[in-house]
Amino acid sequence: MARFELKLPKMGESVAEATITNWLKEVGDKIETDEAVLEIATDKVDSEVPSEVSGILVEQLFGKDDLVQVGQTIAIIETEGDAPEAKVFEEAVIPAEVVEIQKSIEVAQETVAAPQDFSGSDKFFSPLVKNIAKEEGISIAELDGINGSGKDGRVTKEDILKYVDDRKSGVVTPRVEPIKAEISTPSQPVSETVKPVAPKAVEPVQKSQQAVPVSVNGGDEIIEMDRMRKLISGYMIASVQTSAHVQSFIEVDVTNIVKWRDKVKVAFEKREGEKLTFTPIMMEAVAKALKDFPGMNISVDGEYIIKKKNINLGMAAALPNGNLIVPVIKNADQLNLVGMAKAVNDLGNRAKAGKLKPDDTQGGTYTVTNVGTFGSVFGTPIINQPQVGILALGAIRKVPAVIETPEGDFIGIRQKMFLSHSYDHRVVDGALGGSFVKRVAEYLEAFDVDRDF
Repeated sequence: MARFELKLPKMGESVAEATITNWLKEVGDKIETDEAVLEIATDKVDSEVPSEVSGILVEQLFGKDDLVQVGQTIAIIETEGDAPEAKVFEEAVIPAEVVEIQKSIEVAQETVAAPQDFSGSDKFFSPLVKNIAKEEGISIAELDGINGSGKDGRVTKEDILKYVDDRKSGVVTPRVEPIKAEISTPSQPVSETVKPVAPKAVEPVQKSQQAVPVSVNGGDEIIEMDRMRKLISGYMIASVQTSAHVQSFIEVDVTNIVKWRDKVKVAFEKREGEKLTFTPIMMEAVAKALKDFPGMNISVDGEYIIKKKNINLGMAAALPNGNLIVPVIKNADQLNLVGMAKAVNDLGNRAKAGKLKPDDTQGGTYTVTNVGTFGSVFGTPIINQPQVGILALGAIRKVPAVIETPEGDFIGIRQKMFLSHSYDHRVVDGALGGSFVKRVAEYLEAFDVDRDF
């Protein structure tokens, strides 16, 4: 028999850790090669970790909600014979005294590092920061009071480690929650009335201290947000608080696009094996406009503007549970229409199936969201930080319109839609924001009905 170490795999260049959300296999369960063993979550994506070998799960080294670093061993699988490319080790005999000491250490660690609840904070804290706070016994009130040096004032690893050092050296003093004691009678010893408690820094009013809402009439259903909904909520609030949102709207005549798509969609699917929707056509126009106006393809970091070399288009997509995610089409300006259609369909299908990888949501420089899917004529989308713009595509509708011809003007039925452009007024003025969305409209209205795909 051999023992295989299942490690947390690399999940993208910018992803260094993940949280275990669910064990799909328990100790003693048989596992087949490539079968999912557990589910993990990063700040963006939920995914599964498959086994590289077949065998029996004999040990889980982490529990649910534990934070794991990339490359760390998370489980041990016992295999028949030598596991290919597996890290195999012989089980050592550990003296009973060492086992007892290890158990004592584990109990002490669990006693000292009491779990903290950070769900009540309005601020966003990364899993690494929260993990350090739990280990150091830092409460939510203390975390809220730390001045972050990261983007949008977020608390970084360096910030919290400095706070820990300052607290240990006495530079800062943790706020302590007043000890609430019952009124004792003279015959009752004070030591029996007031029990010593570990210092806590909890402000009088905190969301984390609020009880679960109670239905007044008994007929309302109380549902706690899931993990991703809480993340989305935090991102949206942070974006509105960070960027000075302003919008520009423009109506576009897309009659030529509608006619062309109706003409070629069957042949397109037959030749390419992909459905041709309006989204890749719109994305193609956005990518061209970003090349014309690179001032929209930037991000903001404090008082600095970062001009992005690549044009990576974020594409808002719905998840199976109804939440929203933004996978990214890398180097979108280098794709032809066929390539764009394949990228859009691939990301959209994998988002619906919950199969996106963490790297699929990284590196976006500008975002497009299709609010017309749900019948909305236009919308005012919230910027995906640290980007500076987001474009909403409204529903395409048949409307009466004035048509200009050499013989004069007349009324006709045209296919039209609204483009809604939200941009960050800290760095993008109306001239640039309006010119950009106007250029997108010009590309769409000048669409060549005789083009090949």
